[in-house]
Amino acid sequence: MAQEAGLSLNAAVVRIGHRVGVHPDTLRGWVRQARVDAGEVAGVTTGDAAKIKDLERELRELKRANEILLAASSFFARELDPRLPF
Repeated sequence: MAQEAGLSLNAAVVRIGHRVGVHPDTLRGWVRQARVDAGEVAGVTTGDAAKIKDLERELRELKRANEILLAASSFFARELDPRLPF
């Protein structure tokens, strides 16, 4: 609606935001994100942002699992070879 209003973006988000009960800055952000998702302007799309978030979570989990495995291998190495320092 804001893009089709025929007004400047600022005027459109103020007018439409007031009518639908949404703060103009929130509506402005939605309009900008819609333009990014449509490929009209450069930026990170909603889908890409979700993928990045999932990959970052997976990376944290893998790093934590790696730390656990390294600690376990060190523990068992000390158990098997009493000459290794504690």
